[in-house]
Amino acid sequence: MKIDKSCALLLIASFGLIPIALSYGVNPELSLNYLFELDINNVNGNHIFRAVMFLYIFNLAFWLLGVVRASYRRIALIALSIFMLGLAMGRLLSFMLDGLPHWLLILYFILEFSIGFSALFLITQKQNEE
Repeated sequence: MKIDKSCALLLIASFGLIPIALSYGVNPELSLNYLFELDINNVNGNHIFRAVMFLYIFNLAFWLLGVVRASYRRIALIALSIFMLGLAMGRLLSFMLDGLPHWLLILYFILEFSIGFSALFLITQKQNEE
């Protein structure tokens, strides 16, 4: 059985993002302190990270829609590219202004950049085939 490259990328991004989203929002005080030594100790911090969690979850739900419905696949790839490259550019700005963060955040940058450009490549490839 051969899986479509676009579906594979959307699935990888979706399932890879689930633990990240949950680590940001289920219990931000505990998880972010454990992972990054980031102190979130008030309602406002919890509120922000729980909103970010659902931003991630709703995006990945849309990407999964692109897996199951071919008519949504192209726009799901576009949304994936915008989401991942937006995160990567924000991290790049932070690298330049703030210095290097925890190694896991550097890994996130590499993955976001790679997935974002892979999505752009697949979009371009599909357009050239049509």
